[in-house]
Amino acid sequence: MRAAAPALAAFLAALRAQRDAPVLMADCYTFTLRQGSSGLGAVIAVTNADVPVTLNGTVFRADSLLVDGLQYRCATGLDVDRQRITIAARPSDTINGVPFLASLRTGLLDGCEVQRDRAYLRDWSAPPVGSVTLFKGRVSSVDAVGRTSAEITVASELVLLDVDVPRNLYQPACNHVLYDSGCGLVKSAYGTAGQAGAGATPTLLPWSAATPAFAQGTVSFSGGANAGTSANIKAAAAGMLTLSAPLAGAPAAGDGFTAYLGCDHTLATCRGRFGNGGNFRGFPFVPAPETAY
Repeated sequence: MRAAAPALAAFLAALRAQRDAPVLMADCYTFTLRQGSSGLGAVIAVTNADVPVTLNGTVFRADSLLVDGLQYRCATGLDVDRQRITIAARPSDTINGVPFLASLRTGLLDGCEVQRDRAYLRDWSAPPVGSVTLFKGRVSSVDAVGRTSAEITVASELVLLDVDVPRNLYQPACNHVLYDSGCGLVKSAYGTAGQAGAGATPTLLPWSAATPAFAQGTVSFSGGANAGTSANIKAAAAGMLTLSAPLAGAPAAGDGFTAYLGCDHTLATCRGRFGNGGNFRGFPFVPAPETAY
């Protein structure tokens, strides 16, 4: 049961009395990014209607992303509701100059807030009579990314309660995320500028200064077709970086980027590579399960 404003309820009641009266509806999707072209909290507003729709002071574009709701699961209590949606995008649909689907693949929409409202109209040229919020949540998973479309799952805000308790997890590896506030390291201090070598592919990045220390780090491109894109480094060896997910296109020789050192979350790496043992939040001397009594 969705709450509706009195004006909308009266409008729908009148339509119900007119059995053959057409009902004009438009689904309006609001994506509030954690980071984007306008900085923190950038908003993308699109509709599946053929014309723009102005709802609650926001203009939902009809000439941008094509979004459609698929499977929808609604439950009571503390169960997490989920909405699965598909997004079709053109190369001209970008975030910070990066194609939308490439941004989705590289994690730019991780944690993005998504709201789906259904607007009811008397005429496509008139403002909506009212709207009902069908779903609101956060991007929880990217299920598939293709050349022209992607499928994502949005979970309700209850997903924020899905955290480990107690907070401290007793394990040999460090619980901090590299360069976060608990780690205390400044990311920019561990970045090295470089240029792509010849023969790069969407997943392999030749670089003369590459070393194993960059494994599990990140690379951010500043030039070429991938400018503005960041990717995780799955593995690194002398002269070569292997990315965890393919880029939108292969970097050209000379494309600029910055590579940041990675960490395997062990005490030895924390001390030897970063000299940051004081902030290590693991328990390396916890006995292995098979030797504990």
